[in-house]
Amino acid sequence: EYKANWYGRDLVVIDRWAPSSKACLGRGHVLAELPLSMRSWTCPECGADRDRDVNAARNLLAWATGGGPGTRNHACGAVTIREALPT
Repeated sequence: EYKANWYGRDLVVIDRWAPSSKACLGRGHVLAELPLSMRSWTCPECGADRDRDVNAARNLLAWATGGGPGTRNHACGAVTIREALPT
């Protein structure tokens, strides 16, 4: 926290149990289970193939910038996932 203050940045804290790996980036569908051995999965709602780590990173970015899985929040100039992480 002090480093964020030192550099004039905002610190965004996200719950460590937030389902970042198992929430679909597209529509927000959350899987009931996702074992660590499963590195990729297909969303049963939209059919998109999701890499566990990339999906988690993009979800965390969305939450940190005011959105979340399945949202397209552009309020307050928030960076969208597509703008920040090109596919």
